[in-house]
Amino acid sequence: MSQQLDRSKPLWEMWLAEGLGGGRWALVSKVHHCMVDGVSATDLLSVLLDSERDPARPPAPDWRAEPEPSAAELIAQPLARRLVSPVSAVGAVASMLRGPRQVAELAVQTVQGTLAMSGLLRPGPESSLNGTIGPHWRWDWAHAQLSEIKTVRQALGGTINDVVLTMISRGFRDLLSSRGEDPSRLVVRSLVPVSVRRPGERGSYNNRVSAMFARLPIHIEDPVERLESVRTQMDGLKRSHEAVAGEVLTSLGGFAPALLLALGTRLAVRIPQRSLNTVTTNVPGPQQPLYLVGKRMLEAVPFVPLAGQVRVGVAIFSYDGALKFGITGDDDTAPDIGVLGQAIEAGLSELLDAAGRPAPPSGRSRRRDGRPAARSA
Repeated sequence: MSQQLDRSKPLWEMWLAEGLGGGRWALVSKVHHCMVDGVSATDLLSVLLDSERDPARPPAPDWRAEPEPSAAELIAQPLARRLVSPVSAVGAVASMLRGPRQVAELAVQTVQGTLAMSGLLRPGPESSLNGTIGPHWRWDWAHAQLSEIKTVRQALGGTINDVVLTMISRGFRDLLSSRGEDPSRLVVRSLVPVSVRRPGERGSYNNRVSAMFARLPIHIEDPVERLESVRTQMDGLKRSHEAVAGEVLTSLGGFAPALLLALGTRLAVRIPQRSLNTVTTNVPGPQQPLYLVGKRMLEAVPFVPLAGQVRVGVAIFSYDGALKFGITGDDDTAPDIGVLGQAIEAGLSELLDAAGRPAPPSGRSRRRDGRPAARSA
């Protein structure tokens, strides 16, 4: 999902929140998706934060400001950047001619992935997860330990992402049930962003993300069967090359005239649709403690924006052995996202029980003030 870019606002903002309990404080970072994807945003942490409490500081470089550009340079530089796309296209064509087998494989994978995505054109049953959204959003969270996820994976199979999607499926099952809707008659399709970053691109601050579209098995009550359903489906999606097709199709946007691209984006987010019900994005973070001015970062909690007709979204981020679920909901139509957070943790507990390990106390019990989820404009 994409949001219209407001050129009057900065692409990267950061705020310092002071006055938290226990002498703690927080950094709130907001980066537009047109600049970086989740993996690149995580790489930014390694630039801002330290891996040691008191690291040795290298001498500051001798920095000098560049001369102020002239009016002619201000005109010439954007024109030069606009010429990069055709030049890159020529280079891509030359690369294709040198590797015809790879090109043929990419073409086949793109066709397979596009056919797999065509199923999204069929709208699902109506539910409260889709509809118009207002200007105010509500935010909540859930907590898990990465070691607990790995315990379930080792005992019951699947990947870490499979276990996470199974927990979220339990969350949406309970959320819809609490609203008087029958999960056995509903479909919850989720956009699952997938990094298509190549090994040599690690550390490059860009946007290299595609997507797969998963159907969360909210109709299945048994947690082990639910996990097996997610596992089978995700294996099939990987074989269908949806992410490859998504990358190829979205890259074509770079060759579309800006006016047509803007009009197409505005039209896409305004068309009433029930083909996509939510987004669940999982970004792996650093698994060692990080520090800022000698203070250890205790937690890192993600936030995912809403767009189009999607009223609830879930972001997952792991840091130092912990897994945090950041849940965003439209304040007018989804004020009950706390039910989703509690059910996500309950989903982990039932999977741990099935794996033969007692479930730990709920992470939500760590709330000291007992206040409801945060609300923001």
